[in-house]
Amino acid sequence: MNKRCAELETLYHDALLKDVIPFWEKHSIDRECGGYFTCLDRAGAVFDTDKFMWLQARQIWMFSFLYNHLERRGDWLETARHGAAFLKQHGMDADGNWYFSLTREGRPLVQPYNIFSDCFAAMGFGAYALAAGDDEARDIAVRTFRNILRRRNYPKGQYTKAFPGTRPLRALAMPMILVNLSLELDGVLDAAELDATMDAAITDILTLFHDKKHNLFYEQVAPDGSRPDCFETRLRLPGHGIEVAAFLMGAARRRNDSVLINTATEIMLSLLEYGWDREHGGIFYYLDADGKPPQQLEWDRKMWWVHIESLVALSLAYLLTGRDDCWKWYERVHEYTWPRFADPEFGEWFGYLDRAGKPFLTLKGGKWKGCFHVPRGLYCCYEAFRRMAKE
Repeated sequence: MNKRCAELETLYHDALLKDVIPFWEKHSIDRECGGYFTCLDRAGAVFDTDKFMWLQARQIWMFSFLYNHLERRGDWLETARHGAAFLKQHGMDADGNWYFSLTREGRPLVQPYNIFSDCFAAMGFGAYALAAGDDEARDIAVRTFRNILRRRNYPKGQYTKAFPGTRPLRALAMPMILVNLSLELDGVLDAAELDATMDAAITDILTLFHDKKHNLFYEQVAPDGSRPDCFETRLRLPGHGIEVAAFLMGAARRRNDSVLINTATEIMLSLLEYGWDREHGGIFYYLDADGKPPQQLEWDRKMWWVHIESLVALSLAYLLTGRDDCWKWYERVHEYTWPRFADPEFGEWFGYLDRAGKPFLTLKGGKWKGCFHVPRGLYCCYEAFRRMAKE
């Protein structure tokens, strides 16, 4: 096992530093207008210049994170600074809410309707503040985080399409991101404030969204945790749930909470059993909790982030528990993922496979895929296997 862990440590380290990060360094930096290009074709050519806040902020976070945790390289810090300078100037409206997208030059395109723009901005500026010792970036992260807390019960505010009062729903994504933000902003915000936010988010996840009968998650529920019968409350995203389980493991690891580690591990394994495509392999994107036809036409697609986040969760679960079922599932997901998503010819990973496992879009970045899930996942798996090989 030590030999296998050492092999995997090398695989993830080399894929991160010799393939994926160089791809983004070479192709994504907009040296003329600032920020990053994210719409990149298979070979890295830019096919659209609009700038999406999620991906801009995530790339700031990624290079800051590598600087903080892997190696204090000046070029990584400069790449993070390059994005932070662009977003400081163009990213927010007058009230401190983060737009969804900008033109290449930084003019607002889409209003700040999506609170996850703010979530990733807080995450990115928090990591950059720690990397650069930048007080302005720290202030931006703190103000944004507190704005998120103010908006969390009505995240879309005036931009919501739902008619008020008819069918109010809460989304798993909100407490999920608050757990992650509470982990990521350690050292930026007061520890007591972060602990209180994390405690409330974990309680919501495990009381409102946890389907205890099947040991799975629902994506949306009524504010009291009940489920009116509709598309939204029947929705399950196995990969999203696995990502939630990984964040719960991260919180439990921070607190040395073995009960929460085991709870999150069991949920993760249930989601893998539930979401695995037994005909073609891989993990389904969307499923209906009652077995009815999913609303999303792309329900059977195999997505890059689902599979890399599953490898993250499984490697962390095995590191923390040593359970054989976690290892067997890790190998199963690994054997599916690496030959299909990684592109040995042009680098980086394909994002979108059909049900049979063939790329139906060969782009490497777009409106949703950028310099985040793949490099972050490669680092997390590298770090897990480095520790396992050492121990």
